Amino acid sequence: SMHVLAAGEIGMIRCARCVMPNTRPDTPFFDGVCSACLTYANRPAIDWDARRAELIALLDRHNGRVLVPSSGGKDSTYQVLTLLEMGADVTVVTARTCHLTTVGRANIDNLARYARTIEVVPNMTVRAKLNRLGLELVGDISWPEHAAIFSVPFRVAAETGHSLIMFGECPQNSWGGPQGTEQARQLTKRWRSEFGGFLGLRPSDLIGMDGITERDMTDYDPVWKEGTEAHFLGQYVKWDSRRNAEIAEAHGMRQELPSPANWWKAENLDCSMTGLHDHFMWLKYSFGRGCQQISDDVRAGLVKREHALAWVEDHDHLFPHVYAGVPFADVLDRIGMTKSQFNAVSDQFTNKVLHAAQALNTVGK
Repeated sequence: SMHVLAAGEIGMIRCARCVMPNTRPDTPFFDGVCSACLTYANRPAIDWDARRAELIALLDRHNGRVLVPSSGGKDSTYQVLTLLEMGADVTVVTARTCHLTTVGRANIDNLARYARTIEVVPNMTVRAKLNRLGLELVGDISWPEHAAIFSVPFRVAAETGHSLIMFGECPQNSWGGPQGTEQARQLTKRWRSEFGGFLGLRPSDLIGMDGITERDMTDYDPVWKEGTEAHFLGQYVKWDSRRNAEIAEAHGMRQELPSPANWWKAENLDCSMTGLHDHFMWLKYSFGRGCQQISDDVRAGLVKREHALAWVEDHDHLFPHVYAGVPFADVLDRIGMTKSQFNAVSDQFTNKVLHAAQALNTVGK
């Protein structure tokens, strides 16, 4: 079991209700409880019928035409099916991920059985350079993926005449964020610049690096045509990741645990690089994606906190030697990096003080 740190000790404190640590960026704690747990506790007070009525009015205002950014995963599939059921005219837009897996390909094709799909594939040689630069500069191999998620749908909307984009959950609502941000129904320009995953690195900053041109970076340019609105479906319809996964699976989505460091089998299946993105989260902040997933299940009353603590202790640090069927060596090969170069970058982004404190404060190791 974890030793709770006294004031003044170096290290981290886990939420008293779930197992999320206070080292997660932008996640304030109040009396030992993380903002995600507090938001979750407030959910019963929400009038979901009124929210649904707001959603119908929103769709009507845009003539029912809506663009859904999608990876083909559980949430994207749920978004599409829910909006279709409401009578919306749905177009799916998929920004090609960095290293598409076999299961990811199958799930994009599966969702295309339900709605027209636009796939946007950038120059993949440039993408691989951006993966490496993201890893070297900000410790995030998935930097270009996040840049694409928040730019491609807006560019497609401008090209196809869509004025409404419907994203899934509000991340600050589901996973925690600065006070007040959990209530956002709209994804605004300001939200995108603050939470869009750019990590202080702008697409224009990369021009000139490793032969990357201005033209290469147009795929990541965060355009926003006047009159375009982007909203979070999870603020209008009660959001439940497990229910989404069940509905998606019943509609043909393939699901398999991508790595032992993951708790859910239905999430982040489309890109082989996600395992390294999540591992760097652990190196920087001493928690992984599995910790976030199991914390969500603790909030929902599906897992006891003690079990979650034990699971996190045993799994959060595990390296993704194979992720969604793709060996680590293939990922390194894709981004043109040697094992020793990778180890040097890993070392550079490891919070050694935090990890040393964690080792000292973990009882019974």
